[in-house]
Amino acid sequence: MATALLADGLIKEFQIGFWRRRPTRALDGLTLEVPMGGVFGLLGPNGAGKSTTLKILLHLLRPTAGRAEVLGRPPGDVGARRRLGFLPEHPTFYDHLTAVELLTYFAGLFGYAGAERARRVQEALDRVGLAEARSRAMRGYSKGMVQRVGLAQALINDPELVILDEPMSGLDPLGRREVREIILGLREAGRTVVFSSHVLSDAEMLCSRAAIVSHGRVVASGTLTDLTRGEGRGAEVVVTGLDRAAADRLAVRMTRVTEIAPGRFSITAPASVAPETLVAELVAAGASLVSVTPLRVTLEDVFVARVAGAAEGGGQAAEERPS
Repeated sequence: MATALLADGLIKEFQIGFWRRRPTRALDGLTLEVPMGGVFGLLGPNGAGKSTTLKILLHLLRPTAGRAEVLGRPPGDVGARRRLGFLPEHPTFYDHLTAVELLTYFAGLFGYAGAERARRVQEALDRVGLAEARSRAMRGYSKGMVQRVGLAQALINDPELVILDEPMSGLDPLGRREVREIILGLREAGRTVVFSSHVLSDAEMLCSRAAIVSHGRVVASGTLTDLTRGEGRGAEVVVTGLDRAAADRLAVRMTRVTEIAPGRFSITAPASVAPETLVAELVAAGASLVSVTPLRVTLEDVFVARVAGAAEGGGQAAEERPS
């Protein structure tokens, strides 16, 4: 399988301080490979090194050590840049321009002119749903609309690879859904999308593969199925018509017993208790079954465990180092 992005042992140190400058390490030997095709999530808490990684891959920063490739070429290679699109975390545009004027400018940077340039501008606006607002000055745009203009400029060259840095940042629920639909549309069109985020629900809805970054290192990576594979975590059973005394007797064997309303209980059973056995016991006690939900390992479980483990096992890697 062809590789879209490659990071091999990336280290990035910044000098901080005013009088006595000292290095702080943002990336600590980060290694990552992103295959072509599908949607890849670069996940991690704020300050984990996600944006620094993307900026090195895009040749906006130079690494202190390590190697990177974009579409099989060194970062900054003109041929590779023609094949990718990028949306920064906080896009800032001249807000006196209209969307058409801005995108016409960006299309010109790629060498498009005349009818071809006009066609690409219109297609980009249609793709992000801004055709009706194409002639309005962007100072009147909402945050979500500005984000969609940013996506349009990232797509103006119909790129094979689209890199989005925190594309949902600051958006309301409607704006988040609009951006998700655009990303899914790119996936269906056969493009490769890489986006960074600390919002796990977005990753679970969009990604085929993901990597979790903590303290400047990749602490877990793979398909979402592989990342969340594990033993069952039991089940949640909701019943009505259960008396308090029976619930109290169950509580000593269950993970949690919660009274939702009078006579209505949510019972979380451990993996050692078969759901059908618990249901039979509850029915025998006079309860009526409402639902049975198997509990699985979620991406949030994996994220919390790996990030916490990285903090305990090597958190000093991302902190200040003596010169």
